[in-house]
Amino acid sequence: MAADYLKSIQQMDRGLYDRLRESLATGRWPDGRPVTEAQRQHAMQAVITWGELHLPPDERVGFIDKGSKAGEDCDAPAPLKWETRRGGVDS
Repeated sequence: MAADYLKSIQQMDRGLYDRLRESLATGRWPDGRPVTEAQRQHAMQAVITWGELHLPPDERVGFIDKGSKAGEDCDAPAPLKWETRRGGVDS
């Protein structure tokens, strides 16, 4: 990650972070213009990076609370059972 980019993200305030998150959620900037794909990618990277620098893990974008299952398998593995259907394609 470029030093200038990282410095910019470190200096970003919480208000800008919140506006970027809202724009990603709605697909629109605060003035109503749509977020382009390139803008979405850049905003998402900024939100993730800012969160890594300033937020505890449980407040970051993408955090999954495993609760009491932390460190364990969430589901017991079950073998798959394949069924063969006559006629080839399901209808």
